[in-house]
Amino acid sequence: MRSLALAVPLLAALFTGEASAQTTLRMANWLPPSHPLMKDVMVPYAAAIEKATDGRVTVQILDAPLGPPPAHYDFAVNGVADITYGVHGYNPGRFKTVSIAEMPFLGDSAEDISVAYWRIYEKMLAAAGEAKDVHVLAVFTHGPGEIFTEGVDLSAEMPLQGTKIRVGGGIAGDVAAALGAAPVLAPSSKSYELLSGGVADGILFPFESVTFFKLDSLLDAGLTVPGGLYNTSFFVVMNKARWESLSDEDKAAIDQVSGEALARMAGSAWDAADAAGRDAMKGHITLSAAADAQVAAFTKALQPVIDAKLAEASSTGIDAKAALEALKAEIAAVAAE
Repeated sequence: MRSLALAVPLLAALFTGEASAQTTLRMANWLPPSHPLMKDVMVPYAAAIEKATDGRVTVQILDAPLGPPPAHYDFAVNGVADITYGVHGYNPGRFKTVSIAEMPFLGDSAEDISVAYWRIYEKMLAAAGEAKDVHVLAVFTHGPGEIFTEGVDLSAEMPLQGTKIRVGGGIAGDVAAALGAAPVLAPSSKSYELLSGGVADGILFPFESVTFFKLDSLLDAGLTVPGGLYNTSFFVVMNKARWESLSDEDKAAIDQVSGEALARMAGSAWDAADAAGRDAMKGHITLSAAADAQVAAFTKALQPVIDAKLAEASSTGIDAKAALEALKAEIAAVAAE
């Protein structure tokens, strides 16, 4: 009887531990493991979740893509995967409010912009309900997008006039068109094919992506613009039912390493990758800073794009103009922290 009395609580503890000890969340992935967004953001994020939950929750990053990049948001909606990440702009017209963080001339640091973006997203953008079908873990941006070309005179006041420029969706396509180019919409993984095949004369990209996708051998010049010509908005989201199935304790633990913490980590990783990419371009791509006349011409040409995107975002019910001004103020505040 004494041994039975000892065994019952021991077995109960074992079964309780087994039931609550291990939850595995499957993260869909469409980038190679060497990409900064994977090795410097998603892999550390998965480790942070495991640590924050004391091992109760682990994240399994899938080795092979479940489908093309534009499908990944819906993988989270439909439960094909528990967690997904991706580019809002790969789903044209679906996410109108995120253009607030993609506007031209916002800043030169992905970390500053990403942290500010998350804060304004929570305060002002989430109310639009565009992501009501998932649980949003974070939003952030990559580094400022610049112009990279082959055989194009980038000293002209409007150097992209008459060119074909690969863009990744979102506001970048509108920026390219406003600057006189024909946008070629394609995921980043198709960039090499488009440039090497002559389908595109250049690309709008952050520094990191040019060298990561080995485009430095296909491009000979780059033009940088203060604050960048655009940013790309990224999401990290979770299937809503899967999120609700977690304990309150695990939700709180995951929240601690998500949101602003994840946005900061992602932005910092992009900044480091951009710095490395810029260094790697030396000897391959000639970089020049936009002249004052070019900046003035770009600013004038892009104002209608900004106005149109603000109107589009406002159609969701948010005060888009106020959100953009709040974002700019928040970027300055983050930079000063």
